[in-house]
Amino acid sequence: MDESLNVFGEKLENCSSAPMTGFFRDGCCNTSLADGGSHTLCARLTLEFLEYSLSRGNDLMTPRPEYGFAGLKPGDHWCLCVSRWVEAEQAGVAPPVYLRSTHRRALEKVSLALLKKYAAQDARSFNEE
Repeated sequence: MDESLNVFGEKLENCSSAPMTGFFRDGCCNTSLADGGSHTLCARLTLEFLEYSLSRGNDLMTPRPEYGFAGLKPGDHWCLCVSRWVEAEQAGVAPPVYLRSTHRRALEKVSLALLKKYAAQDARSFNEE
């Protein structure tokens, strides 16, 4: 696993444990070389983004119980593939981003300045149960 630092070079914070997210399903946007999609960007999902993702062939809303996946809804926090977020930003439907929960490897595909334009509130307190 790559060193778990966020875009500020600080310890990567939890993105979501309900629903459980991350490439490793550890609640964080951790990554490694095995993560070809770079699931490094923690976002608060919107209906517009979910519909956009569906239109691009990635249905995140439909439950898939055979994979233990309940489906996502607006307001859920999820580790997105950074390239899909960039596509969504270019299409005008990018969801808000939790910077302290976004892995620094996201900066390989998107600038911190652009991410800051979409910054949501600090992620420290959500989904802690």
